[in-house]
Amino acid sequence: MWWIIISLILIGLILLVLEILVIPGAGVVGLVGFGLMAAGVWMSYTNIGTMEGNIVLLSTIGINVVGVVLAVRSKTWNMAMLKTQNTGKVNLVNSQTIKVGEKGVTISRCVPMGKALINGEYIEVSAQSEFIDEGTDIEVFKVKGNKVYIKQIQK
Repeated sequence: MWWIIISLILIGLILLVLEILVIPGAGVVGLVGFGLMAAGVWMSYTNIGTMEGNIVLLSTIGINVVGVVLAVRSKTWNMAMLKTQNTGKVNLVNSQTIKVGEKGVTISRCVPMGKALINGEYIEVSAQSEFIDEGTDIEVFKVKGNKVYIKQIQK
């Protein structure tokens, strides 16, 4: 009977560790792991006795606490976290420098979003309805919030 109890608790502990470090999701694996540990403790109370059940319960809690302490001290969480920083920025349009009617040139293909050089500033722009190739002369026809809408200048 002891081997069933120990197996349930160990499998439950392994599932909890997998839930925290490996398996992303809604916590189903962690709940199953917790349930297996609870079933192991319950079986120890019902089949072996109250004193042994208390020992199994305290041992299970102790193993979990020691596991958490060791994980925090060994920097295990650093392996599960991303360390890169987002260096992107929001398109901040200066309404004094970018106005309707301003002219510029695309520096990337606009399909329909792309980048353009307008008044010496690199701006993320949105084409009116067509695709605009790189190096094409463009004109701003609408500025709304932080979006700049462009159209191709017909030659």
